[in-house]
Amino acid sequence: MKKNKNSYTATVNELEEIISKIESGELNVDELTEMVKKASDLVQQCQKMLRSTEDDLNKKLGELD
Repeated sequence: MKKNKNSYTATVNELEEIISKIESGELNVDELTEMVKKASDLVQQCQKMLRSTEDDLNKKLGELD
């Protein structure tokens, strides 16, 4: 899978779109499977971005001491 270099907000927006499609109940099993996989990847991306941001903030806060 290609790496997505989107911003956190763009990634969350894409995840929300996928959730909306899943909740619609109009996807066939194959589409649903792909959407769930993509959503899982996006959640992992968000978690990675949040951890990176937390690390950056902690580093900056540590420099203030």
